[in-house]
Amino acid sequence: MPPPPGAPPGFGPPPGYGPPGYGPPSGQGPAQPRGDANPAQAAAIGLLNLSGLGLGYVLLRNWVGAALCWLATGALLVAALPADVDGVPFGLLVGYGVFLLAVAADGARRGLRATLGVGGSVRRLALPLALVLLAVPAGGSLAYGAARDEAKEQAMLDLLAAADALVKSTDGLAFDKAEPIFRQALSAYEDLGTKHAGSRAGKLVPDRLDAYYKTVSAPYTKKEYCAAVAPLTYLRELPATVDKGLLGSRPAKTDEPLAESLYECGTAALGVRTANPPASESLNKLLDTFPKSAQAAEVEPAVRAAIKTRTTALAGGSAPCETTEELRALRSSLDNMPDPSLEGASKEAADAVQTGDFACGTSQFKNKEFDSAVTTMTDYAKTYPNSPKAAHARSIAIAAEIAEEEPAAGKSLPSADVPGGPRMVMVISNDGPGEVEVLYTGPMTGRVTLKACGTCTKYQAPLLVNSPKIKACSGPSSKYPKATLLLPAGDYQFLQKRAASGTSKGDTKSSKTKIEPGYSYTNCLYVTSLF
Repeated sequence: MPPPPGAPPGFGPPPGYGPPGYGPPSGQGPAQPRGDANPAQAAAIGLLNLSGLGLGYVLLRNWVGAALCWLATGALLVAALPADVDGVPFGLLVGYGVFLLAVAADGARRGLRATLGVGGSVRRLALPLALVLLAVPAGGSLAYGAARDEAKEQAMLDLLAAADALVKSTDGLAFDKAEPIFRQALSAYEDLGTKHAGSRAGKLVPDRLDAYYKTVSAPYTKKEYCAAVAPLTYLRELPATVDKGLLGSRPAKTDEPLAESLYECGTAALGVRTANPPASESLNKLLDTFPKSAQAAEVEPAVRAAIKTRTTALAGGSAPCETTEELRALRSSLDNMPDPSLEGASKEAADAVQTGDFACGTSQFKNKEFDSAVTTMTDYAKTYPNSPKAAHARSIAIAAEIAEEEPAAGKSLPSADVPGGPRMVMVISNDGPGEVEVLYTGPMTGRVTLKACGTCTKYQAPLLVNSPKIKACSGPSSKYPKATLLLPAGDYQFLQKRAASGTSKGDTKSSKTKIEPGYSYTNCLYVTSLF
């Protein structure tokens, strides 16, 4: 307390006595500003705050500021860890950097004239310590960058593994179903192999592409040549859509397998009408795509060999109709193959089909397949009217048609030659309504058609034993349409086929006749009715 008025100098309590002070004791509480500026101290505190640990505020005993630094740094760590491919959002990094600069500037301002409650040795170490602690955020950034790089590497390895799984998932799928999956996997390989070629995953892409080509071309390895055409074509055409440098020489290596597959698939389909794809499709593609290949040079000999094999089989084979169908399918394939080298083979195939058609009809007749023989031989005569065998084919068709009603007509093939010797006359008259077609076979085979008799009617059939017999063709000879046959002697089977008319239905009737030398014969055709 102040001395009383008038007290002599020196009056007062001895040193150390008096009421306690109200400020903090020395070395405690926040630093007190002083008048002397200390730039080194300010720099040390600012740098300590710049580390992000708030140590500058700790020296100033500004616990609120230190807590803010700890919270900001903690929030950054929570957002950044664990490191991932995307890293920390750019806005957060900018905000944190601005925050560090702000607390560093604030710490430097506060520490410029502050009295620190620490010893002199600590103050001397503050600046070196601050510089050392700057390595914390720098080291953290480097460590985080390395962690993020590792995350990127792992992500790319995961992408590679996913692409591998896609390729594996195509096992057992038809190529048209598997192709979209193959393209998806290849897109991943291309991205890794071009944009991230230096990564661990990118360095594995070449091996994966080798495995990819092997997987896609697996049908060729299994010698499933038709199934191999589509995948090999796909692999060969990849440079049009995929980085050529990444693919390297792989597409070119598919040329030989593709040419071989087209050849094997095409030649195996020769003569197979139900082949899918048809022979012409595969062989045309081979000749167009690889015209100089060894396989293309083998197409013409292979086609001729296929024709010869089947033509030989017609001579003594047990199934000429089936062989002829194969030849017809082969000729159809050649009709769709415009390559000039196949013109000769195409003519050979056409001739072989003609031979086969006749052999087929003959076989059908001998096997009692008379209905089929009629169709085959009738078609032959129409298709090849200038053939030396056309007349014989018509005879076989007539005999087969008669044999459907009279089996005796099918005991043996009609002769291909017209017999010599004397001929007997047979006059056939039509005494009935409707046109009549008469077919006959024996030593000679043929058919004639008699016009309808306009004035002829049906005869009433006799019902009683003593009823008068029918006297057909008893009118004037000029009344009845006639046909005259000159027949060698022998046994004949006849078939008359009367067309329907306004007064009668159509009718078919077979009969037998023996033609003997020295006689002439008449045959009157009429229609009877019970009423």
